[in-house]
Amino acid sequence: MLKVQNISFSYTKNKPVLNDFNFTLKKGEHLCVMGESGCGKSTLLKIIYGLLDVDKGTIFWKENEVLGPKEHLVPGMDFFKYVAQDFDLMPYISVSENIKKHLSRFYPEESEKRTQELLEVIEMKAFKNTKVKNLSGGQKQRVAIARALAKEPELLLLDEPFGQIDNFKKNALRRRLFAYLKEKNIACIVATHDKNDALSFADKLLIIRNHKILAYNSPKEIYNSPKEKYVAALFDDVNEITINGKTHLLYPHQIKVVEKSKEKATITNAYFKGSYWLIEAEFDNQKVFFNRKTNLEVKTQINLLFDVNLSK
Repeated sequence: MLKVQNISFSYTKNKPVLNDFNFTLKKGEHLCVMGESGCGKSTLLKIIYGLLDVDKGTIFWKENEVLGPKEHLVPGMDFFKYVAQDFDLMPYISVSENIKKHLSRFYPEESEKRTQELLEVIEMKAFKNTKVKNLSGGQKQRVAIARALAKEPELLLLDEPFGQIDNFKKNALRRRLFAYLKEKNIACIVATHDKNDALSFADKLLIIRNHKILAYNSPKEIYNSPKEKYVAALFDDVNEITINGKTHLLYPHQIKVVEKSKEKATITNAYFKGSYWLIEAEFDNQKVFFNRKTNLEVKTQINLLFDVNLSK
């Protein structure tokens, strides 16, 4: 459905933001774009939506070429919807009215039904008559998502969609939203820093570094076999440690405390994480982190076991 072919883009000459990007997205498929701040995630979404002109390359949705403001007086593709981080809502009308603005006035009953459906998706029924200017940042973010979904776009582009939403609302909303998109077979591209957006809900994951695509695969493959520390660190604390002269990347859950081992370490700190402790220790003049259900006292001597399969 979406074909991004050899695109490159720069805001200023000789300073590329994106360099030779190639990837595809099928109908109803979800892609997550990750990378450090300033790597070009938001820029990529704007290019796909048609807000920016590429320096080279092409983008197609089905048989339609996606073109930027040089070709369109009003930039942006009609069959896409883009939710930016600034929301761009109408502050002096209600939540319901913001959603209905994008629905036909000739079919009021259908518009009302659709509005109620979307209010349920974003869990905002109780605020349907509240003016947007009186909402919190997280609530405005949810309204912006509902408004983008009003006409059921073929592709939804979300830029940090849950960044301002409280954790206790975020998890339920994320499950509800991505289930809804799958049900309606709406393709989605999410730019995010949140590993939960990628690992739990994306079909494909694209990681950007130094203006290029560093990794492009399923979240499971990238998580289990990270190319480098930069990739692994997007998901969790990561240990880059040398064992027997060889450097390995290990997540904290891949290191265990055992009764007997050749690998000795000393506890240097501990951090309470709720259901577990993140323990910091010194191993062979290297700092390592591992998870444990119970705490360990500082200066305690321990034996470590490293995950054999993943530390070869």
